Amino acid sequence: MYAILDIETTGGQFNEEGITEIAIYKFDGHEVVDQFISLVNPEIPIQPFVVKLTGINNAMLRSAPKFYEVAKRIIEITDGCIIVAHNASFDYRILQTEFKRLGFDFQKETLCTVELSKKIIPDLPSYSLGKLVRTLGIPMADRHRASGDAMATVKLFKMLLAKDTEKEIIRSLIKKEIKSGMSPKLLDIVESLPNRVGIYYIHNEKGELIYIGKSKNIKKRINQHFTGTTNKSKKIQLEVYAVTYEETGSELIALLKESEEIKINKPRYNRAQRKSIFQWALYDVLDDQGYLNLKLMKADGRKKEITSFTTLQEGKNALYRITDQYHLCQKYTGLYDTQKECFQYKIKECDGACIGKVTPDEYNSRVEHFMDNSSFEHLNMVVIDKGRNVNERSAVLIENGIYKGYCFYDLNYQINTMDILRNILIPMQNNRDTRTIIQSYIRKTKGIKIVKF
Repeated sequence: MYAILDIETTGGQFNEEGITEIAIYKFDGHEVVDQFISLVNPEIPIQPFVVKLTGINNAMLRSAPKFYEVAKRIIEITDGCIIVAHNASFDYRILQTEFKRLGFDFQKETLCTVELSKKIIPDLPSYSLGKLVRTLGIPMADRHRASGDAMATVKLFKMLLAKDTEKEIIRSLIKKEIKSGMSPKLLDIVESLPNRVGIYYIHNEKGELIYIGKSKNIKKRINQHFTGTTNKSKKIQLEVYAVTYEETGSELIALLKESEEIKINKPRYNRAQRKSIFQWALYDVLDDQGYLNLKLMKADGRKKEITSFTTLQEGKNALYRITDQYHLCQKYTGLYDTQKECFQYKIKECDGACIGKVTPDEYNSRVEHFMDNSSFEHLNMVVIDKGRNVNERSAVLIENGIYKGYCFYDLNYQINTMDILRNILIPMQNNRDTRTIIQSYIRKTKGIKIVKF
């Protein structure tokens, strides 16, 4: 749990500042679950330049509560939380100073979104909050007021969590929970999970990732792990300490993240998925008569494939659909069985594709049409799909046929402006698996939008 906060002060000499406004959003890594926002009477005058900057003046604070009157609420809302702030050393120092005046030792672990942003999104021109959120296309209201700055920090932190593919932020949270002596039971872990699409991360008692998976229903899938009787399930049940998760809304994003993060983090029980999971591939082969044949074979990295599949049966099922959709003949797709009639004759409607009844050029144009639709080679496009909530969308960027990464966005200008899109993008590796995942998803899924540019 995180307490994301911002504090406005009177200004003045070091350690003599007073708080004029405080905003705290309790954030569980996915959404705000509690909040506290209040003006505070600092009992000392505000510096004139601060009045001009924030709009908060001495008159506004005369009837505001003094710090000792809000101190209990601050302790309650930050209990068990890591403090997160933009330039955290300043806000944390101010809080500690105020509590010290009351004789209370306020000690918390902290995360600074300035430092995190420099590490996760390097080479930006400025890391001040105002310029950073503009660069990333994050909407912001009430600049230099505690509630506006704190909410902008929440949105920034949520983006940083998504971009943190090595899960360093999440691991720091798990290690904190381990130190506090928490030891949740399997049932408690399952109950805390959502029935939504996303990625889940299973951690052991050292905070290490031991398994990464994706599911359309995270809670249901974790319950299957915890009740399974396979050797892998039993090992996970013995070692699991915590499960964290990230909602994606889009199954495509979940598939891409799972593939990427397994390769990066190499969890112990994802050993089989560290390499490509697509063991079968579809190739085009020109026969002696000049007809393009579609051949389903064991994947061979030395050959250029059209697309690939995890199992032979998945490939065959896809070939039946392709044969039907593009009016191809089973003789030329490897599905033809000499003991049975071919597919077109089975439905008593031969469209001329069978047994050489069309010329190679006519038939091959159908195969090439399928191949063109299955490939995004040399294309520039954005695949738009569901987001994590009703106000959000996800976007997968492909430039010149190369998968660049994905992002979540609230406003159309974030993906229509390439500079902003590249800044909010979570960069990913372009490889055989990612290409196949995107090809397969586009082929199977209705309701997605593809914008070419």
